[in-house]
Amino acid sequence: MSLYEQNLKIIDEYRESGNPWPATTMDMARWAIGQRLWDINPARMVRQCADQLAQAMRQEFITDPQGRRVRAKHVAPYHEQGHLFFKWDDMRTATHTHMEVSFAHRREEIVGDCRQLKVDIDSYNENYCPSDERPVQGVFDFTDDLIELELEAKANSLVAV
Repeated sequence: MSLYEQNLKIIDEYRESGNPWPATTMDMARWAIGQRLWDINPARMVRQCADQLAQAMRQEFITDPQGRRVRAKHVAPYHEQGHLFFKWDDMRTATHTHMEVSFAHRREEIVGDCRQLKVDIDSYNENYCPSDERPVQGVFDFTDDLIELELEAKANSLVAV
């Protein structure tokens, strides 16, 4: 059984044991550890450390010369010797190629998230939406959202001065 399948089994067991649902992952983790259903082995420890380092890098922001808050570290996929690796670099020192690949990769992730959101919305509307409710609408053109956020950022920077 894969780690993914093991974790899904833990979630199912959490629910079946009568614990509160919906639940936080912290509640589920406390329960799983308390029931000795989850433990860290050395390989998991390295993976967990790597995940925490990646999370820290995703959360490191700097202020650029124009006053924008931007992510400092960026990950890009690299194919080496038949294997896929994800390498991090700092945008202040990264090669142009690394940044191009990183931005393209992030865009692909966003498109994938939007595709999955559309599938989820369609499935909910077709299978679970109460007949007396209007279907949930999915809007995937973010132009107006981006303009609004940029205007808010400019307004906030003017207020801060």
